[in-house]
Amino acid sequence: MGPLLALASAVCYGIVDFAGGLLSRRAPFTSITFFGQLGGLLLAGIAALLVPAGAVHPIDLLWGALSGIGSGTAMHFLNRGLSRGAMSVVVPVSAVTGVALSVLCGVLALGDRPGALAWTGIAVTVPALWLVAGGGAGGRGSDGQMGDGLLASAGVAVQYVALGLAGPSAGLWPVAAGRVAAVLLLLPTATRHRLRLPGRLTAQALLVGAGAALGLILYLLAAQRQLLAVVVVLASLYPALPVVLGLALLHERVTRRQTAGLLGAAAATVLLTLG
Repeated sequence: MGPLLALASAVCYGIVDFAGGLLSRRAPFTSITFFGQLGGLLLAGIAALLVPAGAVHPIDLLWGALSGIGSGTAMHFLNRGLSRGAMSVVVPVSAVTGVALSVLCGVLALGDRPGALAWTGIAVTVPALWLVAGGGAGGRGSDGQMGDGLLASAGVAVQYVALGLAGPSAGLWPVAAGRVAAVLLLLPTATRHRLRLPGRLTAQALLVGAGAALGLILYLLAAQRQLLAVVVVLASLYPALPVVLGLALLHERVTRRQTAGLLGAAAATVLLTLG
């Protein structure tokens, strides 16, 4: 059940990144990011109230808040990079580096011990994600975009590791606490820029943020049932989905590198599920 929940989380994040990237090219990325976190807070708050929690301890809320700081950081720099049209640079760096940092934390600090199949899947995932997102081929100005990707990746690692440390008895309150922390983190930056958006774009940003919160909820449920190192890698397969959506909806052409990456991601999914 854990691997399926992690894959469902990856689907949510893939859709969110695709939609958020499109929105960030139509409106200021700071506004899209902030309203997205508000949408996530609304969904997470409702879900936390509906799902029973055995015992919510302060430490669980602190882990959730730290995860939210990671989420807010990741989405800010990811959307900034996507608003520049740099998906081929920002996505592979944020996904691959975020996976590497999270897995290292799980193995070195938390004592995760993946099996041989799982380790093989982890090893396949890193180059597969890189290829799916275009192999990191960047043009002029890619240095700044690489910086966006690295900063986003640090946020991704903090988001996944911290949320995975929250106790299962806390229910979904760590996710809600994370959305509060993300909103507070982004508020100063958002208020320095134009926050007003057309009603339709505001609603879309709120919906995208709600989808991201759903992805985190699924990730948290997966982390309670599976090794953190495995769950992080499965959840981080999300870059494959924007490629598929681009083919289906935007009529983009897939490259040989992306085809190889998609096949590698599929193989990694099977290995991690079996491992």
